[in-house]
Amino acid sequence: MSDGELKVSKIKNGTVIDHIPAGMAPAVLKILGIERGCSDTVIVAMNVKSQQLGLKDIVKVENRALEAATVKKIAIVAPQATVNIIKDMAVAEKIHVELPHELIGIIRCPNRNCITNSSERVVPYLTVESRDPLAMRCHYCESLVEGPAAELLL
Repeated sequence: MSDGELKVSKIKNGTVIDHIPAGMAPAVLKILGIERGCSDTVIVAMNVKSQQLGLKDIVKVENRALEAATVKKIAIVAPQATVNIIKDMAVAEKIHVELPHELIGIIRCPNRNCITNSSERVVPYLTVESRDPLAMRCHYCESLVEGPAAELLL
């Protein structure tokens, strides 16, 4: 196989998530709700050579468009990812994911005593303090949440 040859086949219609940090494709699949029993074709490539990242993962899902909330969740685990909308085997739209300043209802506060973790049903609200490395602060209890410790609400 030559360097210019595709290692993963193209999809006709759907979504391609590219520039995922190596090893993070399973987290992206979880965000997408793709576990066992998915009826659409899903292609996952892990540890693919990349000039930008060294190694990267790629996820392709046929016949699926992503909602804005899903793209925000992907930005947490893959802040440099690109979401490509594919129509008739061509890129119809390219979206560079962007981590929003406020994460409402996306990340669970790790503080067990936080009001968002009580029976009050208060929606978690975190603000991003740092993007690299990722650090967020709870609006209610002011607990600091750092990248790997972030628990997504799926």
